[in-house]
Formats: sequence, structure tokens, C-alpha cells
Amino acid sequence: MTVETAEAPIFRDSEADRRHRAKWWTGRVVLYGALILWAVICLFPIYWTVTTAFKLQKDLLQGSVVPWLEYAPSWKGFASIGLSPDTIGIEMTPREEFLKRFMNSLIVSLSSSVLAVALGSLAAYGLSRFSYKFAWMRNDDISFFFLSQLILPPVVLALPFLVLYKALGLLDTRIGLILLTTLSVLPIVIWIMRDQFAGIPTELEEAALVDGLSVWGAFLTIILPIALPGMVAALILSLVLTWNEYFFAALLTSTHANTLPVMVASQTGSQGINWWSMAALSTAAILPLVVLGVALERFIIKGMAAGAVK
Repeated sequence: MTVETAEAPIFRDSEADRRHRAKWWTGRVVLYGALILWAVICLFPIYWTVTTAFKLQKDLLQGSVVPWLEYAPSWKGFASIGLSPDTIGIEMTPREEFLKRFMNSLIVSLSSSVLAVALGSLAAYGLSRFSYKFAWMRNDDISFFFLSQLILPPVVLALPFLVLYKALGLLDTRIGLILLTTLSVLPIVIWIMRDQFAGIPTELEEAALVDGLSVWGAFLTIILPIALPGMVAALILSLVLTWNEYFFAALLTSTHANTLPVMVASQTGSQGINWWSMAALSTAAILPLVVLGVALERFIIKGMAAGAVK
């Protein structure tokens, strides 16, 4: 009596399978290689700025890049603005000036961004839910009119705003900068939030109205929580744009309302540009935005995903 044993089948990859896997791996390597290269290109200016804050003049002129290998890091850049470990406990005029400019930038950027998101969200909600007619203009024309305000270069508006602010007594004031920066980012907020509200079904509001809520009640309790990720994304974008505003801050302020970008650009003297001080100030100016982006990352991703699904 013989017992036959079944042999396990042997699977051999075909030539087509091998080619498919090779093509897949090649595509992955090319894709991630391109992404890594692009990330290096985008992040290298930030890396250069941060490392320059720790360089001496000879290291800066030699173009040294790698710390502890091509040069020994120094706190000279941060010491020049009173933020180094050995100067942080000493009263220094540069640090007081830095803190003053930092608070000006913080107050102006936060106030103008919150105001722009509040006004822009209301305008965007109206444009996405109601039909308007102003002369020959309809909703799309009105939206494009808001966006067209970004076409004009800031230098064209310099003289009118300078004359207007002088007449109103708003020169060198925080409130003047807040109003102007709010106007500068308001069109972007309107366009972002209009797409967000347009992606929310109107049936939700209709059901809320049937349940007894008012139009404002439906907007605040139903629509606003759904659009919150988009509002946070618009707020972050507004913060970045207003925080980095230089032209109007340099034009309309002189002593009391100067912001960080103006202080960074002023690091010049009879001996040339103080690159280490400028780099230290730039690093201190970049850090809050980095912290904000990391803290609100999930809202940014939700806002992007909402726009992609829509």
C-alpha cells in the first residue's frame, strides 16, 4: 500500500510581476527623492538663518555650513539682542527694544487676523448662501472684486494711506496697522471661507430652521463648528502674512508701533550689515510661527481635507 503525499505548490514570480515590482519601487524612489530634495530646498534658507545666528564674522565669510565640524557655534548673535545665556539676566536696551517690537507684532497680527477671519467669514457665508445684485455685479463678480484688491502693488497705495493716516492721526499707532493689515488679508479669508461654506449642505440649515433656530442660531450652532477647521487654516495664513508685513509697517510707523520685520531690516550700520544680529532676530521671529503651526497642525490638515473632499 502506497501513500501519496501532496507536495506544496511552488509559486514562481513571472517576468511581468518582477517588472511591476521594479516599476513600483522605481516610482517610489523617484517620488520620495523629489520630495526630499524639495524639502531640503525649502528648509535650507531657514537652516542657514538659524546657523548664521551662531556664527562669528570669519565663519560667515567663509561660508561654513555644518556646526561643530566647520565652525564652533557662538552666542554672539543672540548676545547682541540680549537673549544669550550670559546676558538674559542683565538689563539691556536691545532686549527691551526687541520685546517691544515683538509685542507690537503679536498684538497687530493677532488682532488683525481675528478681525479678518470674523468679518471674512460673515461675508463668505453671505456670498455662499444668498444671491446679491449690485449694479451689474453678482456673487461671483463681488467675490472677484474682493480678490482683485490683491492685484495692486502696495507701493501704489503708499501715498494715499500716508495722507489718510496723517489726517486721521493714525500714524505710528497699533490701531492703524491693525486696520490696514486686516484689509490686506481680508480678500484671502473671504475666498477660503467661501469655499468652506459652499461645501456644507444647505439641508443642515433648513433642518435647524425647522427645529426653531434663527438664521444666526443655525450659523453659530450648526455651520460654524463644521467650518471651524477652515477658519483655523485661514487664521494661520492670516497670522503668517500679517506677522511678516514689512512695507506698511516701515512706512506708517517710526517709534511706538514698529514691528519685528522693521527691526530685522534695520540691522545695518557704518560697518555694514550685522548678519548675526539679523539672523538672531529672524530666528526669534520665525519661532512663534513654527510653534503655532505645530500646535494647530490637526486643524490645518482638517481644513485641507475638507477642501479636497469638497
